[in-house]
Order: sequence, then C-alpha cells, then structure tokens
Amino acid sequence: MRVFVGILLPEALWGAVAALQGALGCGRPVAEEALHLTLAYLGEVDLPDLERLHEEISALPLAPFEVVMAGLDVIEAGDRTRALVLRLRPSPALEALQAKLVQAVRRAGLDLERRRFRPHVTIVRFGKALGETQAARLGHLLESRGDVVLPAWRVTGFSLIRSHLGREGAQYEVLADYPEPLR
Repeated sequence: MRVFVGILLPEALWGAVAALQGALGCGRPVAEEALHLTLAYLGEVDLPDLERLHEEISALPLAPFEVVMAGLDVIEAGDRTRALVLRLRPSPALEALQAKLVQAVRRAGLDLERRRFRPHVTIVRFGKALGETQAARLGHLLESRGDVVLPAWRVTGFSLIRSHLGREGAQYEVLADYPEPLR
C-alpha cells in the first residue's frame, strides 16, 4: 500500500487556506481534510514492513511544538508548475522530529529517497501546463499574497497515512496516530 507519515492540518486553519485557494481560482484545490505536511514519503510498503515501521515510530518521543506557515511558493518539475504551496517557517523542533522519523524508518528496514526536507503544505495542484490566464492568476496571487502568514498551530502528534489514488486525486486514510490517543 502507498503510505507516508505526515501532520494533518488542524480544522482551525482550513478557512484561511480555502480563502487562498479561492483567491487563486484555478488549478485543483486540495480538499480541507487532505491538507497535510509530509514528514516522510514511503511509497509502496507491504504489511510486514508497515508493522515494523509502526513499532519503530510508536516509540518516538514527541514534545508538542508550534509551527507557522508563512509565504506562498510554487513547486516546479522541469518547465511545468505542479503545485502552489505554503512554506513553513524554520522550526528546530519540526526538523528534529523529521530526522528522528527518518532514523526510525531506516531502523524498520525501509528505504527513503535522500532529499533535503523542505517543509510545506500543498494547497493547489496543477495538471498540465498552465495556460496564460492561469499563469496570470498565479502571478497575481504570489505578488499580492505571497507573504501571507497564517496563525501558528500546535503540533501534538503525527499520523501514518495511506494514500488511495483516484480520478479525483488522492484520498487519505489515517492508519495510526502518534502518539496514540489515550482510550
């Protein structure tokens, strides 16, 4: 199954993100319940590996911390704009959590692509090449709202998430939360 470890955006920030998506008025807005910060993309993982991973990341300590999304940016692939994202301000606590998570993934025997962690939340995806109108809208939003700062949010955990790819885009299913909620 296709999985990643991430932090889901709290509902309190959904409205602010929706306002940015609406101001752009093009592309495919990411659904509110799918807004997230990816800590580690694992790709296809079989059940035994997933169980080992669960054991490793269940043991990770997590002291709550705050993060702030500040600034719009685009992700490009070659000559194509793929997504509009909200960047996160530097956070030593977030970077430490991500580094511990990478170590736990490797202890579980899983491979990760070696790439620099650039924390962001994707808010709009673009399909094919942007048309002239879309490019103009994107340019206007970046110019007028590119320095947007959203309220800080308190991170108290993260999730192991399964991604189901479909015609409408990815649908996410939380497989486990860390730390596990008290029952």
